[in-house]
Amino acid sequence: MMLVMDITDTTDTRIRILREAAALFEQRGYAGTSMADLSEAVGITKSSLYHHFPSKEALLLEIVQITVDRVTPMIADIVASDLAPAEKLERAVTTHLIEGLRDRDNLACFLQEGRNLRPEHLEGYLAKRDRYERMFRDILEEGIVAGDFRPLDVRLTAMAILGMCNSSVRWYRPGGGYPPEAIAKSYADLAVRSVVSEEGR
Repeated sequence: MMLVMDITDTTDTRIRILREAAALFEQRGYAGTSMADLSEAVGITKSSLYHHFPSKEALLLEIVQITVDRVTPMIADIVASDLAPAEKLERAVTTHLIEGLRDRDNLACFLQEGRNLRPEHLEGYLAKRDRYERMFRDILEEGIVAGDFRPLDVRLTAMAILGMCNSSVRWYRPGGGYPPEAIAKSYADLAVRSVVSEEGR
């Protein structure tokens, strides 16, 4: 008798594992979370857990890729658009925040736990991070050249804007009074106002 595997069930279990792992890594840290902790949280045996992911690092690697791989093309489309630099920056910050807060645990893992990857995986992680930051720098450089933004240190300004946005993953809680859209609108306004020149105003 041939055993037929339910692909949907397998996919759902994998998604649950990734979700619970991201939450545990965010709460306890990567080093403070064991595969036994995770199997208990998901409600499956350790052998079933290892069937889906061969190691804890394999889990972390996929988690840190989820949000950045999904959001990077969105930001790239904004950068490549014909919008004015100020509108590009507003939309990029808005997209970053809304999508990041929807995947808060994954983003927190990307920001805080990626350093735990082994060197062969760390290099790819850093490349993704740098490419993402580079797109914000491209928007700022375009705005400075156009005269819409003040002549700022582009690298420091991009890091400051992303740092401001990323800090929200530490305090944001669903249902806490500030929906992602409201946070994004406020932060985007702060980001644009901080860089726009008098001519741009």
